[in-house]
Amino acid sequence: MGLFTQSVEVDCTPAGQPLRLRWQGREYTLAAEPVRWYERRKWWAEEPRAPRGHGPGLVDHEIWRVQVRLAGKGPLRTFDLSRHAGSGRWRVIRLHDALREGA
Repeated sequence: MGLFTQSVEVDCTPAGQPLRLRWQGREYTLAAEPVRWYERRKWWAEEPRAPRGHGPGLVDHEIWRVQVRLAGKGPLRTFDLSRHAGSGRWRVIRLHDALREGA
């Protein structure tokens, strides 16, 4: 599994669930139900102070694990994505072995 951070474009359902993504010039379509969880971040090391009333996204990262196929075809690939609460921007933070084998 590779761990890093890189920008990715994500189209979501009206409920905010990932539906398809564009990464490194390729479009991937979800092939399975995505899974969401939260991971604690070291906010004290990343933020000079915690602004009053700015709780969401300060302590936890929203993470989505998505299984996708390139243009709806090909092998199943797994990405872990993080969505920044303030900006709504998405980042690829983990690539699982199946992706690295085919990329």
